[in-house]
Amino acid sequence: MHNPRLAGRYAKSLLDLSIEQNKLEETYGDVRLLKSIITANPDFGNILRSPVINSDKKQQIINSIINGRVGQLAELFIQLLVRKNRESNLPEILIAFIEQYNKLKNILHVKLTTAVSISKEAEQILVSKVKQQLKVTEIELETLIDEDILGGFKLEVEGKLVDASIQRDLYDVRKQFLSNIYIHQIR
Repeated sequence: MHNPRLAGRYAKSLLDLSIEQNKLEETYGDVRLLKSIITANPDFGNILRSPVINSDKKQQIINSIINGRVGQLAELFIQLLVRKNRESNLPEILIAFIEQYNKLKNILHVKLTTAVSISKEAEQILVSKVKQQLKVTEIELETLIDEDILGGFKLEVEGKLVDASIQRDLYDVRKQFLSNIYIHQIR
């Protein structure tokens, strides 16, 4: 069950505590590691959400996965979530934490989708153009490859999508042919 308010509150608590203990960067690294583990292993996320597996067993599984890989603050935070039966919300909490961290540090998340991988120079040009247009100091670029777009790119910034892909152009041409505006004007 998705609960963005709950995720936001837990993420804010972890963020505030990590600032208070002067461990913000360490906690941010731990959160990114945990998010990558959950993303790479969907079964782990399913275990967290499973109502059949009891809390003690979940805690053992979590401990075996993160043993020594995260700091004490992140480890204690996860134990708290398990004790309060909120471990199923961990993926949402991690995402909310990253969003709040980015907002705090004035980092803009940009997602670039291309048909093939692009060079580092092209990435740097794109990042500088986005920085210049949106007047931000730091950009976190996420690159994805989707061969279905055929060419061009899709750029997603703050929930807005710039679709300059060949797939979109072909869709627009198809739509024009289907509407057949030229035949209607002849009659």
